[in-house]
Amino acid sequence: MKTIISAALIALAAGSAAVAGPAPIQGSITYENTAGQLELAPVGSTVLHSFPAGDGRDVHEVYKVSDDKSLTLVSRSYSNNR
Repeated sequence: MKTIISAALIALAAGSAAVAGPAPIQGSITYENTAGQLELAPVGSTVLHSFPAGDGRDVHEVYKVSDDKSLTLVSRSYSNNR
């Protein structure tokens, strides 16, 4: 029984870690816990945000509008402009 409970807790922890998006970095809308909210954006819609990384690359982020109109960072990619 203890083995089953332990396995379930490990699976739950692994699943919740996989759901979490990337951590905000300097330049991200949600960096340093700033609560970005959009009043007119439909819930579930996406917002694109691009900014220079400072090393010659551009950062492209995708945010999702949550039920409370806050933004959640869901993905990040870099383009190589060197």
